[in-house]
Amino acid sequence: MLTWLIYDISVDKVRNRVARLCKNAGLYRVQKSVFLGDVESNRVDELHIECEELIDEQTDSLYVFPMCADDFKKVRTAGNAFDRELVSDEILSKFF
Repeated sequence: MLTWLIYDISVDKVRNRVARLCKNAGLYRVQKSVFLGDVESNRVDELHIECEELIDEQTDSLYVFPMCADDFKKVRTAGNAFDRELVSDEILSKFF
């Protein structure tokens, strides 16, 4: 399942741990706090729980957006909004 994971985390150590979890799950960094990738649905749930356990729910934000291919095709960007170099050719070839 194509999944976006987006966060705003105030503590560097926690932010780095969440980024590492995203990369280990097969997500690709498309911006500093935005990851995108094709992940099994049960792994999406696992990743959400792992990240949720790390963040401070009073100050940090975490968003996980599963998205089907048809909806992803409807995403519109402008300017330097999406760095295609950071996402694997496999993901891009499915949708662009």
